Amino acid sequence: MTKTLLIVGGSSGIGAATLDLALLRGHRVIHASRHPELARVAPGVTSLEWDACGGDFPAQSLPDVLDGLVYCPGGIRLKPFTRLSAAELREDLEVSLIGAVRAVQAALPALKRGQGAGIVLFSTVAVRLGMPFHAAVASAKGAVEGLTRALAAELAPGIRVNAIAPTLTDTPLAARLLSSEERRQAAAERHPLKRIGDPGDVARTVLWLLDEASMVTGHRPGWRLVWGAFGIRGARVWQNAAAGRSHGIGLPACLAGS
Repeated sequence: MTKTLLIVGGSSGIGAATLDLALLRGHRVIHASRHPELARVAPGVTSLEWDACGGDFPAQSLPDVLDGLVYCPGGIRLKPFTRLSAAELREDLEVSLIGAVRAVQAALPALKRGQGAGIVLFSTVAVRLGMPFHAAVASAKGAVEGLTRALAAELAPGIRVNAIAPTLTDTPLAARLLSSEERRQAAAERHPLKRIGDPGDVARTVLWLLDEASMVTGHRPGWRLVWGAFGIRGARVWQNAAAGRSHGIGLPACLAGS
């Protein structure tokens, strides 16, 4: 059955892979991002310009009926906790949590008119696993997991709400963490499957939640690392990936995933 989906942040990475797969399955897509011109141009795609940190979502541009919402924006800010500023924490919360709230609130009337509509948000394995230098992203995405469960209860039975928590995935957002063969190999070795996440794998999970998982809500499927395999060596790899103890890395959250 052809569905109409809203994908926020579909211009690159997991969002772009989700957009491509949705089109392949015959769905119509409304895509919203800061740079909609970077997203795929194809029949069945409508683009909207919207900055997740820039104010209310343009609800007037949405169709009367939506069957799904996928909210992809987020950031990877790896930094020692003692060097995190309140402004950086607020920025991560703004793009991951507040942006998702704005998008869901704008799309809710159209989603309520859909048949078996679903919402998919994004978390991170760092929320449950606990990883060094991940305080900012884990805090922001932990809030997203709380929102997911609250909305799953509040919007049932008409709308299902789930979140996906990928491991490190080969996207532009993670480029600095995977910038050399040594870093790619180290990242793969930390995972039980000995591989880096692929955007297509995550996209297939998104479409499964929207198209097939009619009895799944309030859930957070994730690709998990094993802390025992991570250990001190893994912590040092993250430390190196974060460009040293004192500085850390991270795309500004409002620039990531959109």
